[in-house]
Amino acid sequence: MQKTTLNEIAPFFIVDNLSETLKFYNEKLGFKTDFVFPENDHDPFFGIISRDSIRILLKGIADDIHPIPNHTRHEWALWDAFIWVADPDILYEEYKKNGVEFNQHLQDTEDNLRTFELKDNNGYMLCFGRPL
Repeated sequence: MQKTTLNEIAPFFIVDNLSETLKFYNEKLGFKTDFVFPENDHDPFFGIISRDSIRILLKGIADDIHPIPNHTRHEWALWDAFIWVADPDILYEEYKKNGVEFNQHLQDTEDNLRTFELKDNNGYMLCFGRPL
């Protein structure tokens, strides 16, 4: 049987307000908007953002459908995404300069990781790090 390689994964986050979410990721986290639909609409509902090889899909469903981050479902399920970073210290300093509020500051964890955590504007917990 032939095998192939999986190259990347993109989490798909439900958001309350796509425009505000795009602004947060672009201005605070250094992502860029790759795609918005509908493109020329003042109220788009779907977007794709990226930074380097990381992509996140974002969608606003309806006024009564809200994000449900993992930590709101169970206290032990903190992260909605873990993003591998070559040098977490450099990224942490960049985000600090951008005024990002951290849920957990840069640290070496008991799990032998060098990480920091932040919540996006929808409450999704993103952990950035690498193994020690």
